[in-house]
Order: sequence, then C-alpha cells, then structure tokens
Amino acid sequence: MLNNKSILITGGTGSFGRAFTRYVLEHYEPKKIIIYSRDEFKQFNMQNEFREVSQKLRFFIGDVRDKERLRRAFEGVDYVIHAAALKQVPACEYNPAEAIKTNINGAQNVIDAALDMGVKKVVALSTDKAVNPVNLYGGTKLVSDKLFIAANAYAGTKDISFSIVRYGNVAGSRGSVIPFFHDIIQKGGSELPITDYRMTRFWISLQQGVELVIKALEEAKGGETFISKIPSFKITDLAEAMLPGCKKPEVGIREGEKLHEIMVTVEDSPNTYEYDKHFIVYPQMVWSESRRAVPTGKKVPEGFSYSSGNNTEWLSVEDIRRLLGTVHYE
Repeated sequence: MLNNKSILITGGTGSFGRAFTRYVLEHYEPKKIIIYSRDEFKQFNMQNEFREVSQKLRFFIGDVRDKERLRRAFEGVDYVIHAAALKQVPACEYNPAEAIKTNINGAQNVIDAALDMGVKKVVALSTDKAVNPVNLYGGTKLVSDKLFIAANAYAGTKDISFSIVRYGNVAGSRGSVIPFFHDIIQKGGSELPITDYRMTRFWISLQQGVELVIKALEEAKGGETFISKIPSFKITDLAEAMLPGCKKPEVGIREGEKLHEIMVTVEDSPNTYEYDKHFIVYPQMVWSESRRAVPTGKKVPEGFSYSSGNNTEWLSVEDIRRLLGTVHYE
C-alpha cells in the first residue's frame, strides 16, 4: 500500500513520527517520507538517527499554523499523518490561544492543504482526552476530531478521505506516569505518589499505535475513528511493579485529570462496531454513497462504553513488570 508513495508526517520528529518512519521503512518501499516540524534541532537529530536511509527522507521546517508552507510541503504527497499538536495539559491551560492556533486552526490548515494539493488519505492522531473533555487540550482535540470527520463533506469528487486514530498516553512517553515514577526511583525515592487509588489507564506501545495508523490508512473510507483493544492497569499496581513494597501516598487528583481514560462513550455506541483487535466509531453522517463505510464487524450493545475502568482485559503486577522491560523512555 505504501510502496512508491510519498508520505508526510506533521510533528514528525516526535516519538510517534520516528517510530512510524522506522516501521514504514522496514515494511514498505516508500518513494519518500517528509518530516514536517518546526524544531530544527530535532530534525538534525532525526537525520542522524536515520542516516542509513537518508535518501528516503525529506525534512521541512514549518508550522501547521502556516497554510502556505503546508501547501508547499503537501505537493506530490499521497498520504498525510497529522501528529502535530500542543499536548501538555498545563501548558494548554496557561496558553489557551496558542493551543487553539495549533490544535484547531492548524488542523483546519492541514485539511485545506490536503484538499487543495491532491492528497489521497489523511489520518489524524487523536487522544482519549478528546472524549468528554475536562481540560482545554482535550477540548481543542475534540474540535480537531470534528473538523477531520467533517472534512469528508468537502471532498466533492476528489479521491481523498479523512479519518482518526484515538489512543491514550503511550507507555514511557513524556507526560505519562511511567517516566514520572522512573525519575523518582532513579533519584533514590522510596515512595511513589498516587493521585487517586482508583485511577486506571490503558497500556499501549508505540508499535501498537503505529500499527493502528497503518490499519486506518489501509481501510478508512472517510470519517471513521479507529480505537485499539488494549489492556488496562491500576496505577497502584504500576507503582508496585516499578518499586515493590514502596509507600504509595494518595495526593489528590490533579486539575484536568480523569480517573479513567475513555475511548468510546455511551453516546457513540450506536455507531460503534467491534473487530478482533479494535473498535471503529463510524460517522453519524454519510456524505455520499461512494464514501459510505460498510461495517463488517459486530455492532456493540446498546449503552456500551469503553474505558480503562470498565475494560475486560487487565494487566497484573507481573504483567506490568514484564512490559516495563520493553519501555523506551524519552
């Protein structure tokens, strides 16, 4: 599917962009992969990381806020993966206008450039925080998701589709609890603070996130939201796995934080179908028969929801300890 294709990744120097680039180069023969980001130092580091395949990579300095630069970068591109965003919850709360410019206006710029420049497919990365958002970051990503879904209505006769992939914090990524605990342990700490003893999270690896995006590129007709089936864990069990027998003081939930990661709401259940390894939330609106995605999975029951708190698959302390050995800390 990706052989002899040109692929562009916005925010491509991040952990997802690097992992996606590595995966594509190992499994396909792309024409080129364009890394679009605004940090020249990260681009320099990535160029060194992929020096052995440098002839396949192109590096564009640019911001998703800049529509003209996007149009230039999108010329001749077949597939776009939109990973650029302001993601840190406190930073978005303190700089709301900046979060809106990148996460909402930037999303619209990506959509407009893709429509204008003949891109075939766009897959946008979403987050559990966009579901029933309680912080500004989640609110901006909810709007972004809606924009990408609605973009299919503007495709007209163009051969293009827009879809979404949704997952929570990748294990070991910046902002997740694992590196926070790891840092405390590395500094000789003897206790790991727990915001709330009831708190749960999903466990997803970078590899699983990349594979879900590949599935969306292969299967999306337009407007779908792809969600992986992944196990849950208790934060108290994570602490025990990382520092056995440690004290776990409960310090109180932080502003903008949820007890559980939510991927599918009850309200989404009428349009949600289950597959072997993932769920798909199909769009409520169908813009044309040629773009209608026909579900082949099993329709979820009425009132279904999918969160890290009501999951049917759970990791034990031993499971977590084993998986921690595969975590790469940024």
